[in-house]
Amino acid sequence: MSSVRSVVRGTGSYLPARLLTNADMESLVATSDAWIRQRTGIGARHIAAEGEYTSDLATAAAKAALESAGVDASEIDLIVLATATPDYTFPATAVTVQDNLGIEQGFAFDLHAVCSGFVYALTNADALLKAGQAKKALVIGAETFSRIIDWNDRTTCVLFGDGAGAVVLEAVDESEADGRGLLSCDLRADGRFRDKLYVDGGPSTTQTAGHLRMEGREVFKQAVGLVHGVVERTLEKAGVTADDLDWFVPHQANRRIIDATARKFDWPEEKIVVTVEGHGNTSAASIPLALDVAVRDGRIKKGDLVLVEALGGGFTWGAALLRW
Repeated sequence: MSSVRSVVRGTGSYLPARLLTNADMESLVATSDAWIRQRTGIGARHIAAEGEYTSDLATAAAKAALESAGVDASEIDLIVLATATPDYTFPATAVTVQDNLGIEQGFAFDLHAVCSGFVYALTNADALLKAGQAKKALVIGAETFSRIIDWNDRTTCVLFGDGAGAVVLEAVDESEADGRGLLSCDLRADGRFRDKLYVDGGPSTTQTAGHLRMEGREVFKQAVGLVHGVVERTLEKAGVTADDLDWFVPHQANRRIIDATARKFDWPEEKIVVTVEGHGNTSAASIPLALDVAVRDGRIKKGDLVLVEALGGGFTWGAALLRW
């Protein structure tokens, strides 16, 4: 019996027009451009306009990905949308995107794993394609974190931004995939860390959306070690080594975390895709945003071995390896 590979056919992204620079942040809270850059590597972030929702960002990224793939929306029979900032408690924001794209077939749902959301969504879509539940999928990460930020908290408000990224995945018979597709993945979660990075509200508790809260030092302390483990297992499952990798596309949370992870595997700077300077931390959107940037500027090419990884609130974390 033949097996199936989930092959990336196209990428897309969208960033809101409003740019909030570190200089702008200095007028909001007691901070400075130098302080933010030294600790995070962030120089600016995009902020959604009034009346611009997560579904709008996701739809724009999805349209760009469909155009890149040369795929019509009518061919999509699965949408997995990773987000921690949905339009509404329900229905899922994915069904709004489905409607915006004029898709009436297939199925759509949201996935909530915060900053790890895109990695989780990618692996879930892969499993559904391999199970024969769909043929072509949109996997999207989209966030409007500016809506849950406490703009008086200088330790968190400087970190996050809004944006969306998407990929089109197609189920291809392995004999025709030419080695391309999602090769391996490793997902983890540990609820003992849930109070280290969380939002202090929700329908069942406070009946409010709440604000993001974070113990930054603890998150930094745990991030590199936890991510190292899933990356090692993902590479091992695929039977490749760290030296075989062409591109490392990490979650864009903090430049120091990215650099520390790369050092553990001896990956040179020229193998790492970094967009955090201009995007900030866009949570589930950060990896597909970075993928789209690197594909469109010609760095990531067909046949390249690409590793993505992330850690987010929960904690949730994971990695996935793709042959582009």
